[in-house]
Amino acid sequence: MPLSLSLQTRTIVKACLPALEAHGLDITKEMYRRLLSDENIRDLFNMSHQKTGDQPKALAFAVLAYARHIDDPSALKDMIERIAEKHVGLNILPEHYPHVGTALLGAIAHVLGDQATPEIMEAWKDAYGFLAEVLIGRERQIYQEHADSRGGWTGWRPFRITGRHEETADTTSFILQPVDGQPVMRHQPGQYLSFRLNLPGIGTERRNYSISSAPADDHYRITIRRQEEGTVSRWFHDHAGKGDVLDVSAPSGDFTLPPQVKHPLVLISAGSGITPIMSMMETLATQDSCPSVHLIHGATAPAETIFSDRLHELAAKGAFTADLFYSQVSTLPPRSQGINHHTGRLTPSWLKNHDDGQAHFYICGPAGFMTTMIQALRDQGISRERLHYELFGPAADPFLVTQA
Repeated sequence: MPLSLSLQTRTIVKACLPALEAHGLDITKEMYRRLLSDENIRDLFNMSHQKTGDQPKALAFAVLAYARHIDDPSALKDMIERIAEKHVGLNILPEHYPHVGTALLGAIAHVLGDQATPEIMEAWKDAYGFLAEVLIGRERQIYQEHADSRGGWTGWRPFRITGRHEETADTTSFILQPVDGQPVMRHQPGQYLSFRLNLPGIGTERRNYSISSAPADDHYRITIRRQEEGTVSRWFHDHAGKGDVLDVSAPSGDFTLPPQVKHPLVLISAGSGITPIMSMMETLATQDSCPSVHLIHGATAPAETIFSDRLHELAAKGAFTADLFYSQVSTLPPRSQGINHHTGRLTPSWLKNHDDGQAHFYICGPAGFMTTMIQALRDQGISRERLHYELFGPAADPFLVTQA
């Protein structure tokens, strides 16, 4: 990422750090209030994250991180990549950025009042414009990569639900195939699909769901856990069925395996966090030569373990070994080939004994779970280069943001 901001701009932005630390969330809340007053822009956002406050928190952390690293924004390359991938999935375009800039600058002036001098506003205008150009440039590259890929596309492509399977009492998988019958882009294991849905009585909603299958030329599988407060997950469970057509954008996301896996892998998940992990495991199971793979997964009970049958099938074939933890049972199922069962939750002390000094860790699950796991691994001296994790929804946890 080139450094092209003036010294004056960088100095002023850094001088605003105390104000951002004190009022950053107020600024982003005001920004979204202004931005979402435009119906055309509002449809680009996940309104559930607005209701919970996660989206303003995530943006406040991102703005603060940008200000702290304004002298060398290349330190934020991982965060920039994650944002760019998310934007591409949601089909954010260059013409959307001025709306965001206007809302952000207006919010800064509104919250800071007399402190928002013309010099400060001009510096933030330059800083936002620079970051916007960086994101637009990276997003342009990703869009082009999608367009150039076999089976790839840009924009929204209609897919039909051709299969539905209940994995557990509250989790369902859906098979998606393109309406045009043409090939689909083979995703990178760990990526997600983004959806544009027009729900009766609700309106337009956009969501991301991890692909839970290995790459294929003709279909994707997504696996969705029902959330009682989740408007879209409830719609999928209660209404989505075979024959329904959905608008889908090409696979996105940077929580992916490298093209050539050269190190042992430890895959750590909890609950529905196993969905992108399953895509990885099914992919690795097809490779002739691959380093060792170890799965560590937490669920409430055996019956609530998503993909339980498939896990046992793959483990029996020697594709990986696994330790499964059940937080709400006292009696364990019998040991099966390649799989150990445990009562209680996965703990940092247990995890401490399972690092061979070379393994790369891929982690996905609820934010609190990931924070605990990442902190435990970091405390063991494991470098960030060996830690990879997926964040469902906006990055509203400050620890996870700073670790990324």
